[in-house]
Formats: sequence, C-alpha cells, structure tokens
Amino acid sequence: MKFTDMGLSPEILEGISRLGFETPTPVQAAVIPAILNNGRDLVALAQTGTGKTAAFGLPMLQMLDTNIKTPQALILCPTRELCMQIARDLENFAACVRGVRVLAVYGGADIKPQLAAMVRGVDIVVATPGRMVDLLRRKRADFSKIKRVVLDEADEMLNMGFEEDLEAILSEVPDGAQTLLFSATMPRQVASIAKKYMKDPEEITVGTRNAGAENVSHEYLVVHAKDRYRALKRLADFYPDMYGIVFCRTRQETQDIADHLGKDGYKAESLHGDLTQQQRDRVMKKFRARELQMLVATDVAARGLDVNDLTHVINYSLPDDLGSYTHRSGRTGRAGKTGVSIALINMREHNKVKHIEKQLGRKFVQRAVPTGVDICQARLAGLVDRLSVNPEPGVIDEILPSLCKGLEGVSREELLRRFASMELQRMLEYYSKEPDINAEPLHEGSHAARKKQTAAGGLVELAMNIGKANHLSPKQLMNLVNVADRSSSVEIGRINITHMQSYFEVPCAAAQAVIESFAKSLVDFEGRRVSVSLAGAGNPAKRDEKRAANPYRPNRPKNKPGPGGKKPGHWQK
Repeated sequence: MKFTDMGLSPEILEGISRLGFETPTPVQAAVIPAILNNGRDLVALAQTGTGKTAAFGLPMLQMLDTNIKTPQALILCPTRELCMQIARDLENFAACVRGVRVLAVYGGADIKPQLAAMVRGVDIVVATPGRMVDLLRRKRADFSKIKRVVLDEADEMLNMGFEEDLEAILSEVPDGAQTLLFSATMPRQVASIAKKYMKDPEEITVGTRNAGAENVSHEYLVVHAKDRYRALKRLADFYPDMYGIVFCRTRQETQDIADHLGKDGYKAESLHGDLTQQQRDRVMKKFRARELQMLVATDVAARGLDVNDLTHVINYSLPDDLGSYTHRSGRTGRAGKTGVSIALINMREHNKVKHIEKQLGRKFVQRAVPTGVDICQARLAGLVDRLSVNPEPGVIDEILPSLCKGLEGVSREELLRRFASMELQRMLEYYSKEPDINAEPLHEGSHAARKKQTAAGGLVELAMNIGKANHLSPKQLMNLVNVADRSSSVEIGRINITHMQSYFEVPCAAAQAVIESFAKSLVDFEGRRVSVSLAGAGNPAKRDEKRAANPYRPNRPKNKPGPGGKKPGHWQK
C-alpha cells in the first residue's frame, strides 16, 4: 500500500511527497483509513517513533474546513518539545494546502502571542494540558466547532500528573467530537480516560500491547554500585559515535553525572526539572545539533522528547515500572532505525531484569563491561574506517612530497603502529591502570561463555565488523564468507548478528584461511570494507599469538579470574 492508495487529497499527497514519504508505516496504514472512513473513536497502541503524527495528522488535514475561523481539531501532548514538533510536522504536511493555520500552545513562553493567534483564528491547536487549561480559564478558547481531539502519548501525560487537566479540557469538547487516543502502553489510568470520554472506540495495536520497540536490543552489564560511573565511561569510550540519553533517578544524580562527564572530557549535559525553560531549550538545541554525545536526564525531564537517530539509551539506574522502561528504550530505534538499550545493574537487581523481561516479552542479553583492550581495538577499527575514506585533492597534495621524505625508510606497519600509538596513547595509559569491573562472570549460554565450548567442539568463533546497522542478514554473511574464500566453501556454524558486529563459527582448521581471505580479497558490503578476526578468546593458541604480536596492548597482568574461577567475557558490540 502507498499513500496514493489511501484517498488523500492531491494537495496533501504533494506535501508529503516533498518530504520523501511514499509508503506508510504500519500504524499509518492502519489508522489513516480508520479515521477517514468511519468516524468512530479510536485507541491506537504504538511505540514512539512509528509515525503517529502523520497517522492522525494527514486525515485531520483532509477533513478540515478552512472557511471556519475557530479551532476544528485539538491535539494534546505531554511536553513543549513534542508540541512544537507536532505543529511543525503538520505545517510541513499542509505545505501545499491553502489556508491551513496551526497554533502551538505551551507553557514556558509568553502567553500573549498565543492569545492573539487564537483571536485571529486557527484550524488546529496543538497544546500541552497546563497551558490549554490556562486559556480555557481566561475564556479565550472556543471549542464549539471542535470535531476531533487527539490525546498523543496519553500514558506520558497521565504519568506527569495531567489527569485533572485532561478531564477539564475534555469536558469542554462537544459530545459529538471524535476522540483519538494514542499511547505506547495501556495502564489503568489510560483505560479509565478511554472509558469515560470515548464511545465504543475501535482499538488498533501495532506490535504487542505494552511491548517495547521491535528494533531495539536490550542488554545489561553487572557491576558494583560504586563502579557504575566507570562502566558508563567505558561504554562512551567503546562507542565513540554514541548519540544517546543516560537515564537517572534523581535530579541531583543527573547533574552530578553530567558534571563528572564534562570534567572527564565527554560532551554531555543534564536535563532535569530544576532547569529553567531557557536552559532546557539551550541544552536541547545543542543535543539536536549533535554538539553533545550524551544527554543525562531524569524520566520526567525526558518525557515526550522527539530526537531522531539516537543510537543508545543507557539506564544508569533501572526504573521501578515497566512503563518508564518502555518509554526510555523507545527513545532509540525510531522510524525503522536500530538501537540499543543498556542497563547498568548490581548483583541484587537480576530479579528486576527478569520482571521487566517477562512483562516486556523481550529477552535481555548480558554483556561484559569492555576492557581496555576491547576499547582500544574498537577505536583502532574506527581509525581504520576513517583512513579508508579517500580525501579530495587539495593543499595536502602540495606538502605530500616533503611528508614522504620525512618518513622515508619507515615501513607501513611501523607507520601504522606509531600513528595508532599517538591516537591512543592517553587511553592506553589510562586503561593499563584500570581493573576489571565486572561484578560477576557472564552466565552460561551468553556470547562470551560459549567461546570455550565452540573451540572444544572443533569450531572457533570469528568476528565480522558489520552487523544489523549495515542491514546484514545471516544469508548475506554466509555469501560474504564464501565469496572471500574463493578456493573452497566453508562450513559455517552458529551465527549471531548484533548491532555493529557479527559472530560466526567455522572449523578451527579453516579459521585462519577465512581471516586471510578477507584481508586479500577486499570484500565490500554496503560501501564498507569487511574485515574478519578472531572473536575474543576463541582459540587459546591464537589468542596468545595475537597478544604477543599486538603492540597496542597495555603492559599489565592478565585479568584475574572472577567469582567461580571464570575470566570475564569479551565485550561484544
């Protein structure tokens, strides 16, 4: 199905075509015809980032009468940021429709321009509940012509304490108005609002009720409480391109962590309830512009944030309820992208993870905190990727002869060794003094715990530098391996594709040939050079050989065995 098959006007189709929209998302495909064709109240359960604004916004624009000067549609949402985003999206959708007037009404801004706009006349009002109640009390909002009301992220509005405000607003809406309720979860308060203010609503569920986003992987690291901050730093070092939100319980914790990250050289700032609206706007502007790597926030402060392309959500502390976890993890993996939600837990919080797993219907994967070697290897891989980009001709070509002369007699291997040392010296020195901070070994059946089993069974595990983020499938991985190893086909065992890397098993006798075949044949996938190496400690003999040949490894003792005599597992992206 395409948008052109849904009965939308040519003007609206032209507007969304300019935005690059062709095929509706699942929630849009289900909701748009339902609103256009039957006029019933509707409850839609779908995660954030699935295209809900277009799902209710496009049919709403279609059914407007632009000759009426008073509001015909009201959209209520939890935060100023989301209010402004919805209003911008509607204006973009209606770019080719004459005479559509959209007004964003929210707190923390001068109310006079909002009042003046209401007097001039608007078609659609997008509002936060508190400011909308303020306008109603001043008798400056005329709801007599309202035909549709949207409650967007209803569960978040109720979690923020807006139940009384919502009831006050809905009581002013004409009885015949169509009510559309959108929510990621369906807690008791949302069901109560639906029962009281909706008539025989049609229910549409995209995905599983109260479930998290399908394209978000859920992971956890077990550390002692005193080591949470060190674990957070290691994640930031391991994922230098991380663009994410770190969730904390309290305002004070949020501010403290952001301050420490700033002092340690990371681009991070806090977002919490003690900030003024001006401070909040400044932080969000920097975060949206990707001037910050991490936003450290409380649950309340992050309600309704609409930021695209987040790669990670870090749960510095797990929340007490499923709804909060669902909303946290739903900040990433939006609009078809993949994302990772990582929880830092202590040894007493396993039951909390199991409880969330059961309610969410999704399995959490235990990972090891990355070691200094893991981090430096990941950084080196990133440097190699950057070096593979061919620069445009320019001034550098003029000084290249003198550079070559200065490095005459230095081998390629030595040049790379010196370059890597310069780039990673500070990190190598820091992590050479840092201990292992895993609070317990990985449980049986985890990725790292399987490595001895595969080697003992005649198989060894290899790591490939592409994964889900590159849209790699198991079939494509097998094709890549056998294209690279042209002399003979290779039997491939268990395959595990993660966000940024992939792991696969091959017979021990074939492992080195597979690794060398990728180095020689220059295999490319989706524009990225593919490389393969041993995964962690897959083969003890190869591992020791690799250690001896690795000039970047910090000069420190091997990791001491953890509880139960097992060594910490290798971190997997």
